[in-house]
Amino acid sequence: MVVSQEIELSGHIIDSGIMTQLMDKVMDMGGNFEILVFDIGKEKTDPSYVRLRIAAANREKLRSILSELHRLGARPMEVKDVHVVPAEGDHILPKGFYSTTNHPTEVKYSGDWIPVESIEMDCLIVVDRQAKQARCTPISKLKKGDYVVVGENGVMVHYPERPREMSTFEFMHGTVSSERPIATLIAKIAREILEVHRAGGKIVLVGGPAIIHTGAAGSVAEMIRNGYINVLLAGNALATHDIEYNLFGTSLGMDLSTGKPVMGGHKNHFYAISEVIRAGTIRSAVEKGLITGGIMYECVRNNVPFVLAGSIRDDGPLPEVITDVLAAQDAMRRELAGCHMVLMVATLLHSVAVGNCLPSSVKTICVDINPASLTKLMDRGTEQAIGIVSDAGTFFPLLAKQLEIQNYAKK
Repeated sequence: MVVSQEIELSGHIIDSGIMTQLMDKVMDMGGNFEILVFDIGKEKTDPSYVRLRIAAANREKLRSILSELHRLGARPMEVKDVHVVPAEGDHILPKGFYSTTNHPTEVKYSGDWIPVESIEMDCLIVVDRQAKQARCTPISKLKKGDYVVVGENGVMVHYPERPREMSTFEFMHGTVSSERPIATLIAKIAREILEVHRAGGKIVLVGGPAIIHTGAAGSVAEMIRNGYINVLLAGNALATHDIEYNLFGTSLGMDLSTGKPVMGGHKNHFYAISEVIRAGTIRSAVEKGLITGGIMYECVRNNVPFVLAGSIRDDGPLPEVITDVLAAQDAMRRELAGCHMVLMVATLLHSVAVGNCLPSSVKTICVDINPASLTKLMDRGTEQAIGIVSDAGTFFPLLAKQLEIQNYAKK
């Protein structure tokens, strides 16, 4: 028996490609659609509206289709208040709980639409019934008695729309290719960074140790010194090899000025860790004159916060490295709050972790020598991401140079 339900969708659904995605999704899942009302905006800034009837062979298939369309911003004609269920214990989810996207989301509670705070993907929505507030909550933060949203009824997702103005992010929308004019793209990215910087926005770097190994540390340090990087998220390795390079001129025992291994150089990163521990902290090592340059030096000198999240393979680690993964997540979330742009360079695991915490509205630049790593990062769901196949040693010097050129030209 064929079953159906009417849904509606509004906004810039045509030029953003949302309508096409919706129709493709219905057909790919074996359903049918009938357009009942379609009011198309007459100008670029005008929204459009569509009402459709979605049909499927049975109720289970229809529910599956409607669930996918919900994540594109579709909603039923009549929306009731969300259904909330108290958690029976810490970290215990009620059956049928709503799993969030990273798109802006609202819930209808007591007849009012309220925004879901701190939205990120793959979390829960917890409603404070007294304050009439809703918050995106990871399972690790769920407490007994928290009222968790169950089902999709009363939840509205605002799927990202295409920007009204052309930008680098629109030009490179969702693409990964090694056949791109890297220098031209980096010039456009520099322009975007300068716009965010001049507007007082926050720019975050998620970086891996390849930044040091490929000789890009000086360019990154320059960007931090000039205010183009406002937060650093990394692991033990980036900080360790940055300090190793400052103390010994090596990274993983390789002399970066000659490209040749140094006798006994494989021990240098251990010496670097030990010296910082002797000083107390990275900040203390800078203040005592032990560390005199590099990425961590510029972070300390310019009061740029950094979060070093540890891993099971770390040596040492350095004193500031957070070895509790949940504590590291919390620290990253705090520093990501209100960010406008994120550079993810040469670190897949840390970039995936950060990507999981970002709303889809944050402009994200992913750089890696491996195209497969970029595809995995961009599949995390952001609509504001571009991927560049390049090594850090090529990317950062060109970017720092473009920032200098364009900033000078603007004056």
